[in-house]
Amino acid sequence: MRLMPTLFFWVCACSVILAQEDHYTVVAQPGDGIFSLLRKQGLDPVKHYEEFIKLNSEKIKNGSLLQVGVGYEVPRAKDSFKKTGVVVQSKDGVEEPIFDSELAQMSLKSETLKNAVYYLIVEDKKDINNGYAKGVTESLAAELMVHGAQVYILGQEIPDSPELVEPLTEMQQMGNYIEAINKRYIQNTGKYQRVIVIRAVDVIAGSNTDVAVYHYNKSEQGQRLANNIENVFKKNSVSNRTYEDVHLIFEDKENLYLARNILPAISLITLENASKKSKEKIAMQLDRKKFVNVLTNGIMNDYVDLEINE
Repeated sequence: MRLMPTLFFWVCACSVILAQEDHYTVVAQPGDGIFSLLRKQGLDPVKHYEEFIKLNSEKIKNGSLLQVGVGYEVPRAKDSFKKTGVVVQSKDGVEEPIFDSELAQMSLKSETLKNAVYYLIVEDKKDINNGYAKGVTESLAAELMVHGAQVYILGQEIPDSPELVEPLTEMQQMGNYIEAINKRYIQNTGKYQRVIVIRAVDVIAGSNTDVAVYHYNKSEQGQRLANNIENVFKKNSVSNRTYEDVHLIFEDKENLYLARNILPAISLITLENASKKSKEKIAMQLDRKKFVNVLTNGIMNDYVDLEINE
């Protein structure tokens, strides 16, 4: 007979735990309204306004006013920018939001890419302190996210104790990328998924830079993505020269290893200081905002072309 009270207790306890997992508490700051508080948490305020009201009806004054210093319950939504844009520490798989304070300025522009998943790998080969590739990658992630895409960033590993941790070899790092991306690829089966590596070699913002786009020669999807990106770069080049229609392919062993073992189609974008005229590389003036807009257009063109063809 004692079984029923015990069972009832555990059912109630589990219900409380699940309810708590559905939302979390945020303390209202001076100037916060419902819309601004939800935006700061990466949520679309129009979409989640009603749910927020239901969760916090007793704490809201005059139908919409928040009280400074009071904790409000916020939904744990899958479409939060905190979840649709994450940095993956490829060594242990830990995920953290790409953006924090920037979330208040982000809002959904469209759901064009709602079935798209992008894995962005950032590499700044010579001057990691310059951070150009990191800045471009994060700006690109934001543009893709506000059009509904899921974005994962890799390549921003931060060792706990740099003096004690021996740096990974290139092949070990590639192996970590493969494991992290393939795991998430399987979780997102059925969606459009692409890997884009952005590699900068001692690039300075505002300078003339040679851009090249590479693909794996055994991947039609990767080649099509590379071609779409290359085409928009050509249209926005600072040079008047005619570019040869050269399809650049992976050649070094690290990129070949990555391409052969990774499940999504992959393309590589390299940025180098302009040193000589090459019809294989595209001359660009690297204003970051313009560069990211051009790159976003090429990526979205590939997705739209696929949707039309299907």
